[in-house]
Amino acid sequence: MNADIRSTNLQEIQYLSQAALQDLHVSTLDVVARIEHLIHGKQQQQAWNAPKAVITPPDGRYMMATLAAADDPPYLAVKALVLNPDNPHQGLASINSLVTLLDSRSGLPLAVIDGNWVTAVRTAGLSAVAAKRLARPDASVAAFIGCGVQARSHLQALIELLPIRHVCAFARSSASRGAFCGFSESLGLTAMNCTSAKKAISDADIVVTSVTLSPQLVPFLDACWLKPGVFVTMTDLAAPWLAESLFVFDRIYVDDRDQEASMSKPLVNPELVQGDLSDLVTGKVMERETAHERTAFVFRGLALGDLAVAGLAYQRALL
Repeated sequence: MNADIRSTNLQEIQYLSQAALQDLHVSTLDVVARIEHLIHGKQQQQAWNAPKAVITPPDGRYMMATLAAADDPPYLAVKALVLNPDNPHQGLASINSLVTLLDSRSGLPLAVIDGNWVTAVRTAGLSAVAAKRLARPDASVAAFIGCGVQARSHLQALIELLPIRHVCAFARSSASRGAFCGFSESLGLTAMNCTSAKKAISDADIVVTSVTLSPQLVPFLDACWLKPGVFVTMTDLAAPWLAESLFVFDRIYVDDRDQEASMSKPLVNPELVQGDLSDLVTGKVMERETAHERTAFVFRGLALGDLAVAGLAYQRALL
């Protein structure tokens, strides 16, 4: 067993560090299959998730907790997360989090898992589940607005599903753009370091936005720049998008309509939303119908995704 996967003799609680988790080599296809399994389980009353709980102190921090459980596999996952825009000034990641995994029948603790890894893999996994149904199967150009952890995890996920060959990158930091382009090229792709968001997204088949949230963020992305046939996944609550431009999408989906109904402020105008991820996975709503439709997935984060990734990682670590 990896030295970073440790347990106490008393309760046999596994600790899975980020290094240990990376060594497990969990694939996007594995994550997608587990998320879809839990979504079907929810429809059959064998899996459950609560709306996320959020605290937003006036200093710009964003605190969040998620809860999900299932009978198959029999796990319960709780994730606690803090986003602090001031963290980078202190040499810390903007987001830090932790996942605790329990047996969903006995309640006995099973594992403590690095939440940053879970968040990155889960978020890209949710986008991948949507992309399977909403992106064009011949999508080859991917644009990224924001070039941090989520951009990297999404790129790694998307190249497992689609024939991505070229990347366009835009971020406020030229160093961040350059590093992401270098990362893309290390995966065998060509990459363009774009000096404007419009240039990055106007010819893309897929767009991933992962702009760091802050009280100072002013929307700057216009959906009218997008070409027909594009699929956009918005991991940042759609905050950088001009709300009045979102009408150009033919189909917009969220991760969980019940969760949205419990929130004080919707991600997008509810009248623009055709359904959620469960509707797509279970076939209650139509997937992409034509090559020219503009489609979007806008999401806060589905607790079933955290459960899927944490449970999968725990099972792999025990092998």
